[in-house]
Amino acid sequence: MIQRMSRILLKTLRDAPADAETTSHQLLVRAGYVRRSSAGVWSWLPLGKRVLDNVARIVREEMDAIGGQEVLLPALLPREAYEATGRAEEYGDLLFRLTDRKGTAYVLGPTHEEIFTQLVKDQVSSYKDLPVILYQIQTKYRDEARPRSGVLRGREFQMKDSYSFDTGEEGLAAAYRLHREAYQRIFTRLGLDFRVVSAVSGAMGGSASEEFLAPAAAGEDTFVDCPACDYAANAEAVVFTAAVPAAADPGPVEELDTPDTPTIETLAAHLGVPASATLKNLLVTVDGEITAVGVPGDREVDLGKLAEHLAPAVVALVTAEDFAARPDLVRGYVGPQGLDIPYLADPRIAPGTSWITGANKPGRHAANVVCGRDFQVDRHLDVVTVREGDPCPRCGTGLTLGRAIEIGHIFQLGRKYTDAFQVDVLGRDGKPVRVTMGSYGIGVSRAVAALAEQTADAHGLCWPREVAPADVHVVAAGKAAQTELAALAADALHAAGLRVLLDDRAGVSPGAKFADADLLGVPVILVAGRRAGEGYVELKDRRTGEREELQLAEALRRLSRPDL
Repeated sequence: MIQRMSRILLKTLRDAPADAETTSHQLLVRAGYVRRSSAGVWSWLPLGKRVLDNVARIVREEMDAIGGQEVLLPALLPREAYEATGRAEEYGDLLFRLTDRKGTAYVLGPTHEEIFTQLVKDQVSSYKDLPVILYQIQTKYRDEARPRSGVLRGREFQMKDSYSFDTGEEGLAAAYRLHREAYQRIFTRLGLDFRVVSAVSGAMGGSASEEFLAPAAAGEDTFVDCPACDYAANAEAVVFTAAVPAAADPGPVEELDTPDTPTIETLAAHLGVPASATLKNLLVTVDGEITAVGVPGDREVDLGKLAEHLAPAVVALVTAEDFAARPDLVRGYVGPQGLDIPYLADPRIAPGTSWITGANKPGRHAANVVCGRDFQVDRHLDVVTVREGDPCPRCGTGLTLGRAIEIGHIFQLGRKYTDAFQVDVLGRDGKPVRVTMGSYGIGVSRAVAALAEQTADAHGLCWPREVAPADVHVVAAGKAAQTELAALAADALHAAGLRVLLDDRAGVSPGAKFADADLLGVPVILVAGRRAGEGYVELKDRRTGEREELQLAEALRRLSRPDL
């Protein structure tokens, strides 16, 4: 296949869009791979579509290899299915909702657990029909409040979602293992640097889940790695053990005069104590009910982590109106002792630990406030933001933190969805058996952006060969002899079975062509330049920048090798 740049729909840009902050957003737009249609919605242009299709092809090949059967379900789905599982409420404003002319309620599918479950209920009746793995590559929709970073976080995106169905936990574990291994092969073939980390299941539900993360500065996920053991986890999934309580009785509660100290920083400075000796109490609402969350004063509450623990309840920070309605809650001076609201706390706020905290009076704090003696914790939750150097939950070594892009997520769902739709099959003993499920997702369009983030350099994109829009980018510098030799090279490469992008544009300077070749990121660039009349071409490895002048025949022989 030869793609001629004189005919292809392609317009490169010298400058990135003003709102493009991430590398992938800047370069995919500049290189003419994508164009913005509306906020969070993107059009894939010819070269971008080829990259997207190459990612999808690799995903399909590996899914087929583990026995997956591809289907295609609708994106427009009856809302009642999501209401039956409670996810219409759990997704909240992320769910695109619409009503047809007859008043029937629909959603645009964010993910398809409910619909696949209904499909299997309709099609499967006996244990003999199981196990089965079904998958699709399809457009998904989520009404992101602030879509950003180009195709990394959009309202419309391409996703591979697959689902396993079996009669027991052993079958679920086997399907989960198959997907985990397939995902490792997929991301390795794509050329991605990735980590497999423990994760929280969130609105998906289920007993266990892992994420596949591509480390990148533009990533929205924070993950931890232990340098001493194989522990790795999304920061929201890190579990710490409770603190060891103080050995000695600190004495009775002592009320302190602490004017103008509504923050931990001002309090610690006023008393001359470390922030870690203080107890921070954050007030939130949980489904509208004011709740206090206690953490050591030198830590921050991870609201995402808190929301995951309390899902499907809606968690929000308290407002000025909330305080006005509760004069007993003194802003900046709240303490857990004597509170008549639910009190949640990090495991470090363990029975026997002593703290300096608010005295529930303006300008007053209290010292020697002991957990278990002076206040009770209704529920301990891991809610602090993880920090560099925090002890590994497995071996105690200081953890390292990194930023990453989530490119895949696998879940052992169990029976959450089959219970909701009462999916039973006839078992081996002739009795009904409830089906158990797994769910497995890959962000196909997000993988394109992740690759751009990880492999781009100062000159532009730099695709691995398996996903690149072409194998070789042939550039004719401009003169007749150069154009003729470039066309000859393109024809020969095409005949050898390679995918060729030929820059045969007239009236475009050699410098602009070379800059576009670097920007577009095809792995090998063949230039018919100053020695074209002698039959010489230049080969450039886009990844390393290495160049070599060769006779055309030798260049063709080298490029036609399968190990290119």
